[in-house]
Amino acid sequence: MVQTYIVKTAAGLEPVLASELKEMGANGVRELKRAVAFDGDRRMMYRANYELRTALRVLIPVHAFSAYNERNLYEGVREIDWSQYMSVRDTLAIESITHGEVFKHSHYVGLLTKDAIVDQFRERTGRRPDVNTTAPTLRVHIHVQGTRVEMSIDASGGSLHRRNYRRDTVDAPLSEVLAAGMILLSGWNAASPFVDPMCGSGTLPIEAAMLATRMPPQHKREGFGFFKWPDFDKKLWEEVKGEADARILSSFEFPIVASDKESRARNATTINLFSAQLDKIVRVEKTPFEKAIPPEGVPGTLMTNPPYDERLKMADIADFYKGIGDRLKNHWSGWNAWLISSNREALKHVGLRPSRRITLFNGALECSFQKFELYEGKKYDGKLVEE
Repeated sequence: MVQTYIVKTAAGLEPVLASELKEMGANGVRELKRAVAFDGDRRMMYRANYELRTALRVLIPVHAFSAYNERNLYEGVREIDWSQYMSVRDTLAIESITHGEVFKHSHYVGLLTKDAIVDQFRERTGRRPDVNTTAPTLRVHIHVQGTRVEMSIDASGGSLHRRNYRRDTVDAPLSEVLAAGMILLSGWNAASPFVDPMCGSGTLPIEAAMLATRMPPQHKREGFGFFKWPDFDKKLWEEVKGEADARILSSFEFPIVASDKESRARNATTINLFSAQLDKIVRVEKTPFEKAIPPEGVPGTLMTNPPYDERLKMADIADFYKGIGDRLKNHWSGWNAWLISSNREALKHVGLRPSRRITLFNGALECSFQKFELYEGKKYDGKLVEE
């Protein structure tokens, strides 16, 4: 049966997610705010959860209505026959988001929603399902915008940014979804080298290696929300997973390099690479950025997440970013370099003109993701693309 699905993503990654869905063969793909909708069957929903790199959650809309007060909200939730999604022996969790003047407190909306669902079961069976906020059978999402109420159920069961390869980390790691989105936005298509010279815990090189080897982003995930649903089709799921896993490559012809001057970062990257089973694809090097040189062969893409200035004074961060620009200009000719930073003032000190600037969010931080085309002997002099 074909129905509509809503796939949540991070702000700025909607076009990337839409492209992923179209390449997967989804129909009716349309961009929303921090989300993309598509039309598909159960197989496509299973694939979306397992194969999308920039998805945070896959939601299935189940009901929409108008509510002008608490009674309207309570009764609107009870219009749904919740027994088609769970039994009284199952558990549930409610996630609520509210905007507007009618319903101002999302926690209270969540409580009303929970009460409406459990009251329906109690009236029908004499018992009520329990709440489990960590691993529920059914996770319900309710979104209130003014008087408009939209309800959906969470097919993912937990955020898809968790790839389950991260076993060690350093301060302020990039989200896996953001890292994958950055790589896809850059246009790197696994036909050239990829280098992160300030790799931290290795998220960018690992996501690049997963893309290069066609490894599904949820390859290590043990379960999804839809596993617990009454209509879970285990045979269909095993077909979807088997087809995706059969496309995984065991090798990659171009170098993917993760380097960092900090031993703590290199150790974390190495641990995570082994966890992801990509230790033979990514090379970890003990090289500070100020001494980094490109690997031999064809030019590729350099991408990194430098410090934003939380621990450095402005004069120091300006010199630091100037050093990045000098190194790129003098030693990385022919490459495309991408930097992401919330410190737009510091980015000006790179001293190179970006050919693209894209606004992305690293957690709550609004960042600029900038591309520098490193032509030998001159700066980029084309038209800047703002996104």
